[in-house]
Parts: sequence; structure tokens; C-alpha cells
Amino acid sequence: MSPKFGEARPDYIIRSRSIQSQHPTRADMKRILMIAYHFPPLRGSSGIQRTLRFAKYLSEFGWQPIVLTTSPSAYPDTSDDQLADVPDGVPVHRVPALDAARHLAIANRYPGFLARPDRWRSWWLTAVPVGVRLARQHRVHALWSTCPIATAHSIGHTLQRLTNLPWIADFRDPLYQADYPADPKTRAANRAIEAKTARRAARIVLTTPGARRLYVERYPDVAPERIVVIENGYDDETFGAVEAEAAPLNPGALTLLHSGIVYPVERDPTALMSALRRLLESGIARDCVRVRFRAPVHERLIRDLAAKENVSDLIEVLPAIDYRASLAEMQRADALLLLQAANCNEQIPAKLYEYIRARRPIVALTDPAGDTARTLARVGFDWVAPLDDAPAIASLVARFLSTGGSLPSLSEAVVARHSRRAKTAELAALLSGCVESAAQLTYPSRVPE
Repeated sequence: MSPKFGEARPDYIIRSRSIQSQHPTRADMKRILMIAYHFPPLRGSSGIQRTLRFAKYLSEFGWQPIVLTTSPSAYPDTSDDQLADVPDGVPVHRVPALDAARHLAIANRYPGFLARPDRWRSWWLTAVPVGVRLARQHRVHALWSTCPIATAHSIGHTLQRLTNLPWIADFRDPLYQADYPADPKTRAANRAIEAKTARRAARIVLTTPGARRLYVERYPDVAPERIVVIENGYDDETFGAVEAEAAPLNPGALTLLHSGIVYPVERDPTALMSALRRLLESGIARDCVRVRFRAPVHERLIRDLAAKENVSDLIEVLPAIDYRASLAEMQRADALLLLQAANCNEQIPAKLYEYIRARRPIVALTDPAGDTARTLARVGFDWVAPLDDAPAIASLVARFLSTGGSLPSLSEAVVARHSRRAKTAELAALLSGCVESAAQLTYPSRVPE
């Protein structure tokens, strides 16, 4: 269970108090090769922020990042709005990768093996030789790869074998689950990548205590201290540059905003729609509440459920907007809505940390026993109801409406603990520890010529 704020932190939480932001000179820095599919100009994934902000702040803690990612053609959708956030001093190397669903399909069909473990399996072919060259050219000290695209870990695994450099595998959430992915062959591929990564990586990084507990149990032969937690966070500088309007989203009606993808199972809005109908039947006026879904992807699902419950006029489904505009919208909402099913108890939506920084009330439809609810309790929000419990959701929303959107106070210390800069300090501490304990530090003998 996560510690309460102010309590001693467990050993698996990386301590970073001894590492201060000093802006060391480039000559003094160690270098890390960061392998990540999710990177600008990809549009519409909160996963972009983890790599992007680590790359932004690592230099403050003595590490020069070099990013190895895909060419923009590999992305299903792109936007230039975050390209300016990539620091000028960070080299970004983009190599070709084919999306099996778009580049290898005939009549919208393609062989399944081309998409295992994911649709960008071909990325391995182009990334490995470039990664070896970059390790030699930049005299790299450590490797870092990040999911949810499992091919990133396949690349990291191969590069570690070729260079013998310390490798940090950033899983974020569990890669393999008993019922996910749905395709059993893809699930088996994920399990195989996860297992070989666990055996070879110097550290396995997850974003929640629950996910760490799962991996400690799953891999008893891996020393527990090699499995650590670095949570997601928010970027305070980006928030500071956003000029949020004071006007509410819907004058005269309290608006709950869900920002991002609504998954049909993991973030199923069925019970929420039923709860809204119950509220109307209890006498709540139709014009007093709105639920806004921003860029939910599964728009038809939301509209069909709303129509079935006769609450369509309470629902807004709006298209994607750029990242900074989405942060401004969060700060204008009367409350921020989280959806998370019980089968994701070991996961925390990355948007939660941006919700915390937005300092708006958070209404969470999630299992009270999960990591999401525990994190909310630590920061002082207890507005939680199970995602599949319509009566409990109706009661929770009614409670919110009765407050008029009032906000529990959050201390600056609690908010600051979840900043991306603080999380980058934790990563820097982990990297330094891995390099210091590496058996071989002579370069370039570890990289084949």
C-alpha cells in the first residue's frame, strides 16, 4: 500500500533528495539513449508526456538524453503542437517503422504475425543498427526503453546484449495480463518480451505500487530492489504557460470533464449514463449538469449509451484539441472525471496528475481498493464510486452538485510532489545508481565496431 504523504517512503520508491538541479555543463554529463515510440509529433496519447518531460529535465540532473524514436509516418495521427517542447539540446533520431494496419494491409487485412507484439514490429529492424551507432557515437552510459509499445523493449533488449550497457525498462503498466491483450498470440508475445526483459534489465520501472507488487510476485527470481516505482506527473512549466479563462465551460450548469480516451471495457461509461438517468428521475433539473467527453475516440459508444438512457442533452462529445488547450480546459471545468475499471487496479491514468495540478475537484469512478483511489485519498479527494455501480455514481454526482463545485484545499507540497521535474530527479538517481554498480565502465569495448 502506498505511504501517506509525509511518511517514510518504501525502498522501491526512488529517493532523490541528494540529487539537486544544478544545470551541469554538457562535458560533465552522462548520456542516456532513450527508446520511445510515443514522442512528438504523435497526437492524442498521454504517454508522450513521460518521455518528453524526462528528456526536458534530465540535463538538470547530470544526464544528456539522446532520443531514438520512429519517423512521423509511423504515427496514425500527428500534430506539431508539442514539437516546440523538445529541448534544443536533445538529439532526436527518427527511424522508419511500418504500421502493419496501414502500411502492410490489403483490403484492410494483414497477417497477424506482422503485428505481434504490436503493429510497429518492423521498428526493431531499423532502430537496432542506429541504436548501436548512437551508443558508440555519443559514448552512452545507459539505455532506457519505454512501453506501451512492446517493440521498444525488444529494441532495448537487443541493444543491451550488443553493448552491455545498463538498461532500464520502463513498463509503466503491466505489459502482460491474464485477459489482455484479447488475442492469445499477442498476449503470449507480450508475456515473452516481459519475461526476457525482467531477466536482463538492470531495473524494471512501473508507475504504481500495485503494478510493482504484481511483478515482484510474478518474477520471484528477480531481486525485489530491481523493481521500482516512478509515478507519472504533470509539467508545471507547461501549466504555467497556459492562460486559463475564468469563464466556466457551461455557464449555469456544473460541468464534469473527462479528458482523453474512453475505453469500452476499462473505462466503460455504461453505469455513468444510467446514473444520470437516475438523477433526472430523482428531480435533478436537466439544465444543471453536463458531462463533457473531450477526444474520447469511442464517440459512437458514448452517444448510443446516452440515447438509450435518454440523457443525450446532458452529454457533450468534442474532438481533440492541442495539449495546452486541453490543460486550459481542465482548469475551467467544475470537476474532472476519471473512469477506471477494477481490472485496472494496478494502474493510474496519467491524466490524474494533470488533474491534481489543475486544482479542480476530481470525481473518480473507480474501485476504492485500487491504486487510483489510494492516490486520490493521499491528496485529499474522497469522491470515489465504483465504475460499474450506477446507484453509487448517482449518489456521488448528487453530492458534487450539492457542493456547487467547491474545492478541497491542496497544499503546495502535495501538488509539487507530483511534478515531472520531481519524477525526473528520481529517474536520474536510479540511472546514477545503475551506472555506478555496472561491472564494466570502460568504453568503447562494450560496443562492437
